[in-house]
Amino acid sequence: MHRSTLRQQLADALSDEVLAGRLPPGHAFTVKHIAEQYEVSATPVREALFDLAAQGLLESDQHKGFRVREYSVAEFRGMVEARSLVVAGVHHKLAVATTDLPPDRLAVLRRRAEEAARAAGAGDLDVLIGYDLRFWNELATMVGNPHIAAFLHQLRVRCWVFSISRLRAELLLREPGSRAGGLWSRHEEVVAAIAQGDAEAVYTLLDEHDTRALGWADRLEGHGEYAGPPGF
Repeated sequence: MHRSTLRQQLADALSDEVLAGRLPPGHAFTVKHIAEQYEVSATPVREALFDLAAQGLLESDQHKGFRVREYSVAEFRGMVEARSLVVAGVHHKLAVATTDLPPDRLAVLRRRAEEAARAAGAGDLDVLIGYDLRFWNELATMVGNPHIAAFLHQLRVRCWVFSISRLRAELLLREPGSRAGGLWSRHEEVVAAIAQGDAEAVYTLLDEHDTRALGWADRLEGHGEYAGPPGF
């Protein structure tokens, strides 16, 4: 196995651990600990950890190792606003080229949307995170600019890092046997509006998506009424 491949595999594995909540915000560890856990040498581990630090998932301490990044509510709000601008730009470019969107790409986007909506309705965060990230990444890549797709993916991953432990806690408070949904689940409606070239409907859905996330941030700070968890 080439070192670069091992480096990426380690980064992917640790990212999955963070997004699954098994490495919660503030959790600290060392290169040695991870190397022993995965039974690999220290060099690719160190490279993978620095990659994740550059992506905003981890924080490095030159003398103590690494810890999972803890984002404040204010930082989360800023990330939501930033991703809103990026997604609005993506949608603007797609609206201009609606008649040229390949049917096969729309079909893939629709499948991602169906799985994300199904997981959101069931309150299955592990499944939702994966398909939600794939959905928005697929949407962003349709504009043909990999830098836009990468930046949006990074913002959404950071939002999930902030949100995952809080959302799990909120879902656990639900009454036994109650529907576990409540997460934003209108991915399929976004795809349908894009396919129909209904720009106004897309903007309305995206605005609801971001407004709900920002309202959740207000509630976390003790402001506003609870309208349910967001589901980014």
